[in-house]
Amino acid sequence: MKKILLMAATAGLLFASCAEGTKEKATETNEEVAQAVVELEEPVVEEPGTIVDIAVGNENFTTLVTAVKAAGLVETLASTGPFTVFAPTNDAFAKLPEGTVGTLVKPENKALLTDILTYHVVAGEYMAGDVVAAIKKNNGSFSTNTVMGEQITLMMDGENVVIKDAKGGTSVIIMTDVDASNGVIHAIDTVIMPKGK
Repeated sequence: MKKILLMAATAGLLFASCAEGTKEKATETNEEVAQAVVELEEPVVEEPGTIVDIAVGNENFTTLVTAVKAAGLVETLASTGPFTVFAPTNDAFAKLPEGTVGTLVKPENKALLTDILTYHVVAGEYMAGDVVAAIKKNNGSFSTNTVMGEQITLMMDGENVVIKDAKGGTSVIIMTDVDASNGVIHAIDTVIMPKGK
């Protein structure tokens, strides 16, 4: 009788031990599943596209995209960079004399078009805050070289940042800090021109 009770007690202990082990395992598994669900529920932050991708996806830049393609600058503006692009909107291009854009995108004018477009690009990534800080630090105007090689001058006009080109023309930045994976875009309301173009 003692032997039977001892065996029953041992079996009971083994069963309890196994049950406890299974319970711990189940708890661990539940925690792993819960963690996996939490990981799945975290929002996926998509990396913004390149400057070219963003311009292509924005209906305000269709003329610019056509010009960039005609100049063969797609690969350049999709490269690592970083770049700051002062991007003329369709309305900015529409301010040019009639027929100008059609003439510029012709193959024989590729060099001229490339100069004009790269005059809108600065090496490095400069957010609106950086631009305003540089203007203030330099007593109201800040000049910088463009990728084309000639300078542009940035200044404040009230709350607006204005770009002065080499010919004395001006353009207002109308939209700032459009983030790209290889830089930033600031939309401008007038096409700026390098010297002699």
